[in-house]
Amino acid sequence: MKHTQSPLWFKAKSYGWGWTPSTWEGWFFVSIYLVQMISISLVAEQLVQTWEGSIVFGIIIITALASLIILSYKTGEKP
Repeated sequence: MKHTQSPLWFKAKSYGWGWTPSTWEGWFFVSIYLVQMISISLVAEQLVQTWEGSIVFGIIIITALASLIILSYKTGEKP
């Protein structure tokens, strides 16, 4: 049984360090990330009025960014 390698969702940038979406799955995940960032920015003013809200805001941003970096690393070309 032959194992076929799935295409890479993200290609390495030609300069610098990072990835660029190269398949529809990659673009889909990046679009989900952008929708998350736009959504959180719309409620940011209400969220950061309290100390606890600021912590929640930070956790949401860090979690979304970490998931984007981890998925890019796992499904992209190796740096």
